[in-house]
Amino acid sequence: MTRNRQVIVPTQAIINHSAESELCQHIRVKRFKVETKIKTPATLAWVRAFMAVTPAHLGGLSLFMLLTGARVSEALRIDPDKDLNLTARTCVIKDTKTGKERIAHLPQILVVALANIKRAPGRTLFLYTTKAAADKSWRAAVKRAGIAPLSFHCCRHGFATALLRAGVDVITVAKLGGWSDAAHVFKTYGHAVDDPTLTERIVSTELAQAVFDNEESASAAVAF
Repeated sequence: MTRNRQVIVPTQAIINHSAESELCQHIRVKRFKVETKIKTPATLAWVRAFMAVTPAHLGGLSLFMLLTGARVSEALRIDPDKDLNLTARTCVIKDTKTGKERIAHLPQILVVALANIKRAPGRTLFLYTTKAAADKSWRAAVKRAGIAPLSFHCCRHGFATALLRAGVDVITVAKLGGWSDAAHVFKTYGHAVDDPTLTERIVSTELAQAVFDNEESASAAVAF
Protein backbone atom coordinates (compact mmCIF):
# COMPACT_ATOMS: atom_id res chain seq x y z
CA MET A 1 0.00 0.00 0.00
CA THR A 2 2.83 2.40 0.87
CA ARG A 3 4.61 1.82 -2.44
CA ASN A 4 1.38 2.42 -4.34
CA ARG A 5 0.69 5.63 -2.41
CA GLN A 6 4.20 7.05 -2.45
CA VAL A 7 5.45 5.88 -5.86
CA ILE A 8 2.74 4.74 -8.25
CA VAL A 9 0.10 7.40 -7.49
CA PRO A 10 2.39 10.47 -7.86
CA THR A 11 4.06 8.96 -10.96
CA GLN A 12 0.68 8.34 -12.55
CA ALA A 13 -0.40 11.90 -11.73
CA ILE A 14 2.67 13.32 -13.47
CA ILE A 15 2.12 11.16 -16.55
CA ASN A 16 -1.56 12.09 -16.75
CA HIS A 17 -0.75 15.79 -16.40
CA SER A 18 1.82 15.50 -19.18
CA ALA A 19 -0.69 13.68 -21.37
CA GLU A 20 -3.28 16.39 -20.84
CA SER A 21 -0.63 18.89 -21.97
CA GLU A 22 -0.13 16.72 -25.09
CA LEU A 23 3.46 15.95 -24.17
CA CYS A 24 2.93 12.20 -24.15
CA GLN A 25 0.30 9.51 -24.42
CA HIS A 26 -1.87 8.29 -21.56
CA ILE A 27 -0.57 5.01 -20.18
CA ARG A 28 -1.73 2.53 -17.63
CA VAL A 29 0.42 1.94 -14.58
CA LYS A 30 0.08 -1.38 -12.82
CA ARG A 31 -0.03 -1.10 -9.05
CA PHE A 32 1.65 -3.38 -6.56
CA LYS A 33 -0.57 -6.09 -5.17
CA VAL A 34 -1.82 -5.21 -1.70
CA GLU A 35 -2.34 -7.96 0.84
CA THR A 36 -4.96 -7.01 3.39
CA LYS A 37 -3.77 -7.72 6.91
CA ILE A 38 -6.09 -7.44 9.89
CA LYS A 39 -4.13 -5.79 12.67
CA THR A 40 -4.91 -6.33 16.32
CA PRO A 41 -6.25 -3.13 17.90
CA ALA A 42 -5.01 -2.01 21.30
CA THR A 43 -7.59 -1.96 24.07
CA LEU A 44 -7.83 -0.02 27.30
CA ALA A 45 -6.89 -3.21 29.19
CA TRP A 46 -3.75 -3.58 27.04
CA VAL A 47 -2.77 0.05 27.58
CA ARG A 48 -3.28 -0.21 31.35
CA ALA A 49 -1.02 -3.27 31.48
CA PHE A 50 1.54 -1.36 29.40
CA MET A 51 1.34 1.71 31.65
CA ALA A 52 1.91 -0.41 34.76
CA VAL A 53 5.52 -1.08 33.73
CA THR A 54 6.44 2.20 32.04
CA PRO A 55 7.48 5.70 33.10
CA ALA A 56 4.72 8.31 33.01
CA HIS A 57 5.71 9.81 29.66
CA LEU A 58 5.75 6.50 27.77
CA GLY A 59 2.59 5.19 29.40
CA GLY A 60 0.93 8.53 28.78
CA LEU A 61 1.87 8.29 25.12
CA SER A 62 0.07 4.97 24.70
CA LEU A 63 -3.07 6.23 26.45
CA PHE A 64 -3.00 9.48 24.47
CA MET A 65 -2.94 7.66 21.13
CA LEU A 66 -5.70 5.27 22.20
CA LEU A 67 -8.07 7.99 23.45
CA THR A 68 -7.42 10.67 20.81
CA GLY A 69 -6.60 8.59 17.74
CA ALA A 70 -3.35 10.50 17.25
CA ARG A 71 -0.62 9.02 15.10
CA VAL A 72 2.65 8.57 16.97
CA SER A 73 4.26 11.27 14.81
CA GLU A 74 1.48 13.67 15.82
CA ALA A 75 1.67 12.76 19.50
CA LEU A 76 5.42 13.28 19.64
CA ARG A 77 5.00 16.85 18.36
CA ILE A 78 2.72 17.97 21.19
CA ASP A 79 4.03 21.11 22.87
CA PRO A 80 2.75 21.05 26.47
CA ASP A 81 2.78 24.85 26.68
CA LYS A 82 1.17 25.67 23.33
CA ASP A 83 -1.01 22.68 22.48
CA LEU A 84 -2.19 21.25 25.80
CA ASN A 85 -4.94 22.65 28.03
CA LEU A 86 -5.65 20.28 30.91
CA THR A 87 -8.20 22.63 32.46
CA ALA A 88 -10.32 22.67 29.31
CA ARG A 89 -9.41 19.00 28.68
CA THR A 90 -8.32 19.68 25.11
CA CYS A 91 -5.23 19.25 23.00
CA VAL A 92 -4.40 20.65 19.58
CA ILE A 93 -3.17 17.89 17.29
CA LYS A 94 -1.33 18.93 14.15
CA ASP A 95 -2.01 16.45 11.36
CA THR A 96 1.31 15.23 9.99
CA LYS A 97 -0.19 14.15 6.66
CA THR A 98 -2.46 17.03 5.65
CA GLY A 99 -1.05 19.91 7.68
CA LYS A 100 -4.47 20.51 9.26
CA GLU A 101 -5.17 20.81 12.96
CA ARG A 102 -7.87 19.28 15.10
CA ILE A 103 -8.81 19.73 18.73
CA ALA A 104 -8.99 16.48 20.66
CA HIS A 105 -11.06 15.98 23.79
CA LEU A 106 -9.16 14.49 26.75
CA PRO A 107 -11.11 12.02 28.92
CA GLN A 108 -10.47 12.44 32.64
CA ILE A 109 -8.17 9.42 32.93
CA LEU A 110 -6.01 10.89 30.18
CA VAL A 111 -5.91 14.29 31.92
CA VAL A 112 -4.59 12.58 35.05
CA ALA A 113 -1.99 10.61 33.09
CA LEU A 114 -0.73 13.71 31.28
CA ALA A 115 -0.62 15.74 34.49
CA ASN A 116 1.70 13.11 36.00
CA ILE A 117 4.31 13.53 33.26
CA LYS A 118 7.29 15.47 34.54
CA ARG A 119 7.89 18.42 32.23
CA ALA A 120 11.31 19.08 30.73
CA PRO A 121 11.98 22.69 29.62
CA GLY A 122 12.18 22.95 25.85
CA ARG A 123 11.02 19.36 25.32
CA THR A 124 7.81 18.05 23.82
CA LEU A 125 5.13 16.51 26.04
CA PHE A 126 6.23 12.90 25.68
CA LEU A 127 9.97 13.76 25.64
CA TYR A 128 10.88 11.61 22.63
CA THR A 129 11.85 13.49 19.47
CA THR A 130 11.16 10.74 16.93
CA LYS A 131 9.33 7.46 16.59
CA ALA A 132 12.65 5.64 16.33
CA ALA A 133 13.78 7.15 19.63
CA ALA A 134 10.66 5.85 21.41
CA ASP A 135 10.55 2.46 19.70
CA LYS A 136 13.25 0.74 21.76
CA SER A 137 11.64 1.74 25.06
CA TRP A 138 8.21 0.76 23.73
CA ARG A 139 9.33 -2.75 22.76
CA ALA A 140 11.12 -3.29 26.06
CA ALA A 141 8.02 -2.25 28.02
CA VAL A 142 5.81 -4.61 26.03
CA LYS A 143 8.17 -7.45 26.86
CA ARG A 144 8.23 -6.57 30.57
CA ALA A 145 4.45 -6.42 30.71
CA GLY A 146 4.12 -9.81 29.03
CA ILE A 147 1.43 -8.52 26.66
CA ALA A 148 0.83 -8.87 22.92
CA PRO A 149 3.56 -7.09 20.91
CA LEU A 150 1.42 -4.30 19.51
CA SER A 151 2.82 -1.30 17.66
CA PHE A 152 2.23 2.41 18.16
CA HIS A 153 -0.34 2.36 15.36
CA CYS A 154 -2.37 -0.32 17.12
CA CYS A 155 -3.41 2.37 19.62
CA ARG A 156 -4.83 4.52 16.81
CA HIS A 157 -6.39 1.34 15.44
CA GLY A 158 -7.94 0.70 18.85
CA PHE A 159 -9.39 4.23 18.91
CA ALA A 160 -11.29 3.67 15.66
CA THR A 161 -12.32 0.11 16.43
CA ALA A 162 -13.65 0.94 19.90
CA LEU A 163 -15.72 3.88 18.65
CA LEU A 164 -17.18 1.93 15.74
CA ARG A 165 -18.15 -0.95 18.02
CA ALA A 166 -19.67 1.54 20.44
CA GLY A 167 -22.04 2.61 17.66
CA VAL A 168 -20.39 5.89 16.64
CA ASP A 169 -20.96 6.47 12.93
CA VAL A 170 -17.96 6.14 10.64
CA ILE A 171 -18.04 9.77 9.45
CA THR A 172 -17.78 11.03 13.03
CA VAL A 173 -14.98 8.56 13.80
CA ALA A 174 -13.06 9.80 10.76
CA LYS A 175 -13.46 13.40 11.88
CA LEU A 176 -12.43 12.71 15.47
CA GLY A 177 -9.35 10.77 14.42
CA GLY A 178 -8.23 13.03 11.61
CA TRP A 179 -8.92 10.68 8.70
CA SER A 180 -9.80 12.48 5.47
CA ASP A 181 -11.66 9.49 4.02
CA ALA A 182 -14.45 7.86 6.01
CA ALA A 183 -14.49 4.96 3.54
CA HIS A 184 -10.90 4.18 4.49
CA VAL A 185 -11.88 4.08 8.17
CA PHE A 186 -14.74 1.70 7.44
CA LYS A 187 -12.64 -0.57 5.23
CA THR A 188 -9.63 -0.67 7.55
CA TYR A 189 -11.19 -0.67 11.01
CA GLY A 190 -14.77 -1.84 10.55
CA HIS A 191 -14.05 -5.50 11.24
CA ALA A 192 -16.98 -7.82 11.69
CA VAL A 193 -17.58 -9.19 15.17
CA ASP A 194 -17.76 -12.98 15.19
CA ASP A 195 -20.89 -13.32 17.30
CA PRO A 196 -24.04 -14.76 15.66
CA THR A 197 -26.16 -13.81 18.69
CA LEU A 198 -25.85 -10.11 17.80
CA THR A 199 -29.09 -10.47 15.83
CA GLU A 200 -30.83 -10.47 19.21
CA ARG A 201 -30.27 -6.71 19.27
CA ILE A 202 -32.87 -6.30 16.51
CA VAL A 203 -35.65 -7.34 18.87
CA SER A 204 -34.16 -6.01 22.08
CA THR A 205 -34.41 -2.29 21.33
CA GLU A 206 -37.15 -0.05 22.67
CA LEU A 207 -38.14 0.82 19.10
CA ALA A 208 -38.61 -2.83 18.17
CA GLN A 209 -40.64 -3.40 21.31
CA ALA A 210 -42.86 -0.41 20.53
CA VAL A 211 -43.54 -1.73 17.01
CA PHE A 212 -44.38 -5.14 18.46
CA ASP A 213 -46.78 -3.59 21.01
CA ASN A 214 -48.53 -1.60 18.28
CA GLU A 215 -48.95 -4.70 16.13
CA GLU A 216 -50.43 -6.57 19.11
CA SER A 217 -52.87 -3.75 19.78
CA ALA A 218 -53.94 -3.63 16.13
CA SER A 219 -54.51 -7.39 16.03
CA ALA A 220 -56.63 -7.22 19.19
CA ALA A 221 -58.78 -4.44 17.71
CA VAL A 222 -59.43 -6.40 14.55
CA ALA A 223 -60.35 -9.51 16.53
CA PHE A 224 -62.80 -7.49 18.59
